[in-house]
Amino acid sequence: MSRQVSTRPGNSRSGRAAFLDGLADVAPLNLGTIPFGLIVGVAAAASRMGALAGWATSPIIFGGSAQVVTIDLYNAGAAAAVVIATALVVNARHVMYSAVLAAHFKPFPPMWKYGLAYLMTDQIFATAVTRWRDVDDPETKRWYFLGGGLGLWLPWQLASAAGALLGAQVPESWSLDFAIPMVFLVLLILAVKGRPGLVAAVVGGAAALLARDLALNLGLVVATACGTIAGLVAERWRR
Repeated sequence: MSRQVSTRPGNSRSGRAAFLDGLADVAPLNLGTIPFGLIVGVAAAASRMGALAGWATSPIIFGGSAQVVTIDLYNAGAAAAVVIATALVVNARHVMYSAVLAAHFKPFPPMWKYGLAYLMTDQIFATAVTRWRDVDDPETKRWYFLGGGLGLWLPWQLASAAGALLGAQVPESWSLDFAIPMVFLVLLILAVKGRPGLVAAVVGGAAALLARDLALNLGLVVATACGTIAGLVAERWRR
């Protein structure tokens, strides 16, 4: 009987196959990403900076929560330094993502590291760390990340552009605001593996609720830190 070759993304794959694996794995996430992008585009169209400048936050920042905060603060007349600092705080979790992925990215050529860092989002991070548990081949990893990153980047740009063009014409009955919690709920389902992951998710979620009113959106940073520490403690306790 011949041995069947597994086609799971965790194994060594050709560049093209790994790229397509990345595209396929993030495709379901666009059910939440696309409406979220429309929300950002609509917010941009209604902002003081105008539809075009507002939409430009999509390719420049490429981070939904940071874009919303940037647009809101600009509308409120906040100083440029405050807008930039707040966007950096909101995206501070990417520092932790980078620390987790550093070992995976180490063998990549410099241009790959810079390009893939630009494509970093919550979705591709959660998907990659889940799929890379059995991956050793750097080429498979980088093509997988590129496919997943572009599979999220392009729909985001198109959705935010559509929202900016449609503006106030998008009816409230569409209830697009459901997209934001939906995106992160899907990521949570993908990421929670075992008791430490569950502990981290519960503690982080509770901390996010308790700290939601902190200034400069620091609640997200506090919740991330609490969840991470709780997960590490649970992991060590299990040993």
